[in-house]
This record gives sequence, structure tokens and C-alpha cells, in this order.
Amino acid sequence: MYLLTIRDGLQTRHIGPYGSPKQAADDLDRLLPLCGERARWQIHALESPAEVMASLAGAVRQGVAA
Repeated sequence: MYLLTIRDGLQTRHIGPYGSPKQAADDLDRLLPLCGERARWQIHALESPAEVMASLAGAVRQGVAA
């Protein structure tokens, strides 16, 4: 899943979730004209807490610092 974040001045909007980055980008094309010209945006991949914990546990088992 993916989340679109748009920062426009002091306002931050989180929009989604989306099934693919393309869906988020398509929605961004629709939303960006409504924002100021200096608005910044990002598309984030969402991770479940279980995935993060499994990744950290694997790194600890391999002796890799997180």
C-alpha cells in the first residue's frame, strides 16, 4: 500500500492508501493544481508493524545494526 503526502505551507495532507504508486501519482496529478506552487509531495510505501518487526529481528540475527 502507498500513501501520498502533500505539504503546502503549514498544512500537511495524507491521502490514500493506494494499491500502487501509479494510482497515487494519478491522484497527485489531480490534486496538485489545487495546491500552492511551492507545495512539496512524496509517495510513501506503507509497512505493517509485523513486517518492520520481522525485518528488525532478521537484522539482529545477522548481527547487523539497525
